[in-house]
Amino acid sequence: MPPLQTSRLHTPASIADAPAASRPLLEAVNKQLGFAPNLFRLVSNSPAALEGYLGLSGALAKGTLPAPTRERIALAVAEANGCDYCLSAHSYLARNLAKLDDAEIAANRLGHSNDPKADAAVAFAVKVVRERGHVSDDALRAVKLAGYDDAQVIEIVLHVGLNTWTNYINSVAATDIDFPVVTVGKAA
Repeated sequence: MPPLQTSRLHTPASIADAPAASRPLLEAVNKQLGFAPNLFRLVSNSPAALEGYLGLSGALAKGTLPAPTRERIALAVAEANGCDYCLSAHSYLARNLAKLDDAEIAANRLGHSNDPKADAAVAFAVKVVRERGHVSDDALRAVKLAGYDDAQVIEIVLHVGLNTWTNYINSVAATDIDFPVVTVGKAA
């Protein structure tokens, strides 16, 4: 028997239950992750939204920011935006795919990193969230002095935007968490 759904928006129970136009996209997610998480099935209600999300996510994965830094940013943004679903998902991905340790994940959640260069990116990302993009000249100067070029600054901002989008979708929907649960504001 499938688990009781508490999400405020319909989440198709399986790929087969999703709209036909979304199924190939969900199959690709399933192939990559080994399952189609609730977020993807939720977003599959709108094939256009799912295509857009996967398209931007795929394009950013081809950028110059390393995967661990992208996960660090996702953790910091999820914490700043108060999204338990994304914090849970990215804690899992940070440990299992990006191979970040618990101390690093805890620092990321606080808007920092134990790696000096990554710290600048994570701190800048949190400023972008908190200031809604209206960061100071000093904040921009600091991330650039840490070694990030204009293209990478743009990628950081897009990662903030993409992660904020998923944070908002999951917050609006109250998406059922299908990863080991991590709660915003609680120790990692």
